[in-house]
Amino acid sequence: MTTSFEKPRFSIRGVALYGFKSTAAFLDFLLPGEQVRSGTLVAINAEKVLTAERDSEVKELLDHAEFKYPDGISIVRSIRKKYPEAQIARIAGADLWEALMARAGERGIPVFLIGGKPVVLDATCDKLRQQWGVNIVGTQDGYFAAEEREALFARIAASGAQIVTVALGSPRQELLMRDCRQYAPDALYMGVGGTYDAFTGHVKRAPKIWQKMGLEWLYRLIQQPSRWRRQIKLLKYLGYHLRGEL
Repeated sequence: MTTSFEKPRFSIRGVALYGFKSTAAFLDFLLPGEQVRSGTLVAINAEKVLTAERDSEVKELLDHAEFKYPDGISIVRSIRKKYPEAQIARIAGADLWEALMARAGERGIPVFLIGGKPVVLDATCDKLRQQWGVNIVGTQDGYFAAEEREALFARIAASGAQIVTVALGSPRQELLMRDCRQYAPDALYMGVGGTYDAFTGHVKRAPKIWQKMGLEWLYRLIQQPSRWRRQIKLLKYLGYHLRGEL
């Protein structure tokens, strides 16, 4: 296991990120050789950047997360505008998680899964075992009380998990990962939002062509029109981008 790594290469609105040419390159960085880097993975998009500007707790969580990466296409475009020499790709959190699980299955890396409805979590475990032979050493659905957190952390530490993925939504998942690291500091933690739902087919993800065009956000908006208020708020970030206030 190793914790030594180079400094993040890019900064957008005060958020420092890693940038890679592909998801595969980032995966190789996170799992060098037979090792697993310890730290916390956080996907960065425009909404999260804006939230960090108005919420000091979220800003602190992001500052302490070692591996922030550009999940949103707007962040990728901002990096390319601010750093014309940058050769980076959007790294979709769902794709990174699947690649991480596949590699974990190949190497027998112990994995602990947290979050989701019980039926979704069970289906996720079944599919991971069947598809990649993932060594799942523990699980916890997303429905647990605050007073149960310490017992959960103790279970994770005792399980020997080297990768812990947390699907609780932001910032709840980031808060849990921060606190859990006091019990199991050597694991690689990843916040994955609704990835379990998409992985098991409970939620339909945008078709590949939409993803390649950077329009996954629009597909989600069409599927869930109630998201329009969240999208309107992102006009503030668009203003930052157009004015070069990055």
